[in-house]
Amino acid sequence: MIFESLAEKLQTTFKKLRGHGKLTQDDIDTAMRDIRMALLEADVNFKVVKDFIKRIKERALGADILESLTPAQAVIKIVNEELTELMGSQVAPITISPQPPTIIMLVGLQGAGKTTTVGKLGNLLKKQGKHPLFVACDIYRPAAIKQLQVVGKELDIPVFAETESKDAVSIAKHGIDRAISHANDIVVIDTAGRLHIDDELMQELQEMKEAINPHEILLVVDAMTGQDVVNAASEFNTRLGLTGIILTKMDGDARGGAALSVKAVTGCPIKFIGMGEKLDALELFHPDRMASRILDMGDVLSLIEKAQEAFDEKEAQKMERAIRKNEFGLDDFLSQLQQVKKLGSLDKILGLLPGMSGLKKKLGDVDLDFRDNKDIAHIEAIIKSMTPEERKNTAIINGSRRKRIANGSGTRVQDVNKLLKQFNEMKKMMKKMNKMKKSKKGFPKLPTGNFKLPF
Repeated sequence: MIFESLAEKLQTTFKKLRGHGKLTQDDIDTAMRDIRMALLEADVNFKVVKDFIKRIKERALGADILESLTPAQAVIKIVNEELTELMGSQVAPITISPQPPTIIMLVGLQGAGKTTTVGKLGNLLKKQGKHPLFVACDIYRPAAIKQLQVVGKELDIPVFAETESKDAVSIAKHGIDRAISHANDIVVIDTAGRLHIDDELMQELQEMKEAINPHEILLVVDAMTGQDVVNAASEFNTRLGLTGIILTKMDGDARGGAALSVKAVTGCPIKFIGMGEKLDALELFHPDRMASRILDMGDVLSLIEKAQEAFDEKEAQKMERAIRKNEFGLDDFLSQLQQVKKLGSLDKILGLLPGMSGLKKKLGDVDLDFRDNKDIAHIEAIIKSMTPEERKNTAIINGSRRKRIANGSGTRVQDVNKLLKQFNEMKKMMKKMNKMKKSKKGFPKLPTGNFKLPF
């Protein structure tokens, strides 16, 4: 996962520092050497590493640090602040034009995942109440227009395309005219992937920029390509004047050096990071939160935001009323399961919690993805095979009904029995908690070890 190897090495270094009551200059020198090697192995640009270490060392050798009661914590604080500064310091959201439509050009190298990123960005903006239009200006790659149309259909976002035209600049202009006439307040333009040394295609981008005057020119780059990201970003920035960068495939790069280098080298802010293949896997880039993740200090704010997005407030209130009235049924349980699925994988959730790197390491390659988990899918199938009356009152589910439910869900009768048994145990626990709350005696200790998935 993102920054995994870098995070492990930095945490080992800080663990050594914590073993010292007070730090000497030799301790600082050793730590800086370890941090330098960790950054270089993570594929961070050499010049960036040199400047970064210099700044940390100057601050760490200050008298207030060496004489402090917790010098190791002070050094970690300095590294955290410098990492945040290195990655851009502040969040850089999309610049929305006061006079719609806001025009966003996505450019990048071949194979960086640009067309998919168009979809992810449009999806994100749509959730914010915008009405985007995709414009297909990749006239060179076979099936590029079709791919964008498929993505647009999945997201219910219109796509403007001129399949017979071979003039990308003209298509972009016509697409903006279409957006104005159809009240689309965002235009996302998908351009052809190209090599940054391809003068002819780079010239096309420059002509497009002059013709449509975009508010944002975002470079989409594959984080797994390492130092090539920095080289490509520098060239695109020189030719086009980028306003920001989107790093894709961040979930697959254990090193992450590109994210630490690209802002420092180009001056362009990282605006978004792609954290998976799904069309909702695009996150606004928070430099301070990412620095905290790298140092195993967690990212609780992002976890809270994920939970708020996943859990529907009305559904939560409905469940609370059901529990209070002792009317919590399998429909309510299914609703909660479906919301939990939106949180994503256990590995990602642990990455947002402070001090969880040790547990993640123990889990190894074992990861529970709530979205694709077969056990949850089986539970959903069983519940959906029940009648409304059965879901509301499980007491009526006799032997013949259990057999019918098992056949309808493609599971075994034993699986149905396990689910019903554990659900009834959970209901008893909720009833007991509700009584304790009403009597103001406080909640009993939760028997967290008792309820498990029945498969």
